[in-house]
Amino acid sequence: MSTETEKQRWQRNFADLLQELRVAQTGVQILFAFLLTLPFSAGWDGTTAFQRDVYIVALLAAAAATAMIISPVAFHRALFRQGRKPELVRFAHRMASGGLFFMLIAMVSGVMLVTDFVLPWWVALVLSGLTGVWFLTFWVALPFSRRNWGEVDLEDDDDTPNP
Repeated sequence: MSTETEKQRWQRNFADLLQELRVAQTGVQILFAFLLTLPFSAGWDGTTAFQRDVYIVALLAAAAATAMIISPVAFHRALFRQGRKPELVRFAHRMASGGLFFMLIAMVSGVMLVTDFVLPWWVALVLSGLTGVWFLTFWVALPFSRRNWGEVDLEDDDDTPNP
């Protein structure tokens, strides 16, 4: 039996979300920085119209992911000391989920861009598809399948509300 108050639970949920966002933020910022430098690299002139289109998708998805993953910080600043932690946690949860979606798009597009540049188109398409499946397996299928495994562990309960 937990003696955690509802306020403490919301605070813990927010702290947990921030930890998760720190990990995602680093990855998406590195990808975004890489994408920002590509058009200035040697060899960019050799890209096809398709590769430039994929690049734009990857760049915009990385920008969207960055904005969504960092947005809980701005939201927290706006609501600081207003006693609205439940609202903040719900918002941060939605932004983290949306940010991961855009990160997936950016990652798969980035793989498509690079593999299409160095390999035949059909191989790039297969590898990009497999990359998408790989990410979806670890980011969606396995976590959601875990919800139905065995007994609920109350000590490691994630009380983050569903959107």
